[in-house]
Amino acid sequence: QLQLVESGGGLVQPGESLRLSCAASGFTLDYYDIGWFRQAPGKEREGVPCSSSSISSIGNNANYADSVKGRFTISRDNAKKTVYLQMNSLKPEDTAVYYCAAAFSPTQAFCTMTSWTYRYWGQGTQVTVSS
Repeated sequence: QLQLVESGGGLVQPGESLRLSCAASGFTLDYYDIGWFRQAPGKEREGVPCSSSSISSIGNNANYADSVKGRFTISRDNAKKTVYLQMNSLKPEDTAVYYCAAAFSPTQAFCTMTSWTYRYWGQGTQVTVSS
């Protein structure tokens, strides 16, 4: 059974950092695009970064939303079946529930940040940035 479990959320002050983890089980991570999404109260879910599958022509290619470029970094450890989201210089507007999601994509070179393309989702972890 394919499962994704996020962890690492919490309450931090503006300017601080957090690292989220997404632990995968029940599938081979190498074949999947992984996306991080977030949803704040009253707002639509938005893609943050994504990482293309490791076996695609451009393995582990990352794509970032403009709002997080230069501050967030997505990485993956396929051996540990874990994807990370390092978030630096956090801002109050980064406050949201963060979800990781997986899409089977062994051949596509580029991942997308369109939520409907991802079939498997974690339960989410809350990130709150406040002074």
